[in-house]
Amino acid sequence: MARPLIAKKLVEIAKKEGAVAICHGATGKGNDQVRFELGIKALAPEIKIIAPWRCNDTWNMNSREDEIEYCKAHGIDLPFSSDSSYSRDRNLWHISHEGLELEDPAQAPNYDHLLVLGVTPQKAPDKGEVISITFEKGTPVALNGEKLKVSEIITKLNEIGGKHGVGIVDIVENRVVGMKSRGVYETPGGTILMEAHKQLEELILDRDTMAFKKVIDSKFADVVYEGKWFTPLFDALHSFVVSTQQYVTGEVKMELYKGNIIKQGTTSPYSLYNESIASFTTGDLYDHHDAEGFINLFGLSLKVRAMKMAEAEKKNN
Repeated sequence: MARPLIAKKLVEIAKKEGAVAICHGATGKGNDQVRFELGIKALAPEIKIIAPWRCNDTWNMNSREDEIEYCKAHGIDLPFSSDSSYSRDRNLWHISHEGLELEDPAQAPNYDHLLVLGVTPQKAPDKGEVISITFEKGTPVALNGEKLKVSEIITKLNEIGGKHGVGIVDIVENRVVGMKSRGVYETPGGTILMEAHKQLEELILDRDTMAFKKVIDSKFADVVYEGKWFTPLFDALHSFVVSTQQYVTGEVKMELYKGNIIKQGTTSPYSLYNESIASFTTGDLYDHHDAEGFINLFGLSLKVRAMKMAEAEKKNN
């Protein structure tokens, strides 16, 4: 998600400075080269793109070690050495780790050496912590009753979630360029927010919208993953998501405990959950006897097919 913003700012500054080219340090194997360049092409097709990793006739970089040595040779001191040079990306939302022992799927991650935002669930406190998040139209606006900016909520949740071992994932992904890669991601704040938002939507969105939004969510993720932020499809998908958030307002309580997020109750003025309907007792809005006619109609096609199959089998015999 950070790449479209970086690309947008690169283009803004390039145009302001009258630059004819933008240079990026992404490798020739990763997703980021695609994300940066699609953003630049969409916003400034006239600007040339230079990628040193792909220019072997000029820079001849074939590994992170080559890149580190190049920096040293040109007086750039980096805060790490080649034996601890995980490929890391950190921003407000998360930090990702690739490289070193993670390049072998058979190797367990060296979490003691790797983690930055938090600890493993095994090292988390033995006592859980209950928090509450308040949303207005799908956007988090308060944490534990305190009104905060979204950036402040994410920052605080990263700290709280990291302490409790929340949001650590070890995955093998399918890169846009066609290869598989393995990475460990720490997203404590984002994981908590996504779970809280999901719990709120469960109460508020109707059945059909909820089902279709899962389809849109998946496609939305693909579009962002592939760097197609500045496209008509992204705009259309985004408009759908925004329209579904009109009534996603309420408070979600959760307990964080050793990597787990445990529901503690969700409330919303727009909740479609009706206790008198959901209760096992018969209420004014729902009569158990109505279900019989509904099931007869809902299963009619199954019954007709079964009857036809039985008739055909009888004739064949």
